[in-house]
Amino acid sequence: MNNEIEIGINEPIRKSFIFDTYAIISIMKGNVNYSPYLDSNIIINDFIFSELCYNLFREGDNRAEEYIKKYSQFITQLNPDWIKEAMQFRLKWKNRGVSMTDCISYVMSKSLGIKFLTGDKEFEDLENVEFVK
Repeated sequence: MNNEIEIGINEPIRKSFIFDTYAIISIMKGNVNYSPYLDSNIIINDFIFSELCYNLFREGDNRAEEYIKKYSQFITQLNPDWIKEAMQFRLKWKNRGVSMTDCISYVMSKSLGIKFLTGDKEFEDLENVEFVK
């Protein structure tokens, strides 16, 4: 008996991304440029989730609870070392006005070996970023 897991030849391999709040909101608004990412494995952290909740409540989105429930399942725990590294990164980039959330999420993506999906212009030319407007 073969104990190896067989993967069907026609099964697509889903890519994983750290979805920035910008990306999530763009998807909610129907930005077609994000269509290729709809079948991706979504990973967020508590900071992204907090920004998402704030934006949904601020805009009075009548589907806020639905979106909150959907995206809460994608939260991944942060490693304290990532936060430390992210704050060093943020300090180096203080003139660019990059948010704490974006710095943490970017370092998280690099640490996990996956791309940071965002449309924030500050990240456009950085390695490990999937930049989509």
